[in-house]
Amino acid sequence: VQLQASGGGLVQAGGSLRLSCAASGRAFSSYAMGWFRQAPGKEREFVATIFWNNGKTYYAEFAEGRFTISKDNAKNMAYLQMNSLKPEDTSVYYCAVTSLSDLENVDRMKATSPLMPDYWGQGTQVTVSS
Repeated sequence: VQLQASGGGLVQAGGSLRLSCAASGRAFSSYAMGWFRQAPGKEREFVATIFWNNGKTYYAEFAEGRFTISKDNAKNMAYLQMNSLKPEDTSVYYCAVTSLSDLENVDRMKATSPLMPDYWGQGTQVTVSS
């Protein structure tokens, strides 16, 4: 599986960006596509994830109400719409694919952990100026 993230850029605080992740190749029968981010000097953290088969979504607390993850099955694309951006959202954003086991509690843990993805995209820089 290859993942290509795009859509990052420079935006003023309060602005919006839409990140895209294009997936190619054969993934798992059950998987999630998620977004993670990593700022300089910080550990990579979970942002949002969407289960490919049923569309279930989970968000990090800081993303709730501001970010929306979505998918286009036909195009094998996932998106992250980010609104009301803040300077602290400045980071490199990565898309990732995590295999799932169809056990809800286990899958939620796997899909929201930056340690569990099976495949990573290359990252796209998001910079929010104050």
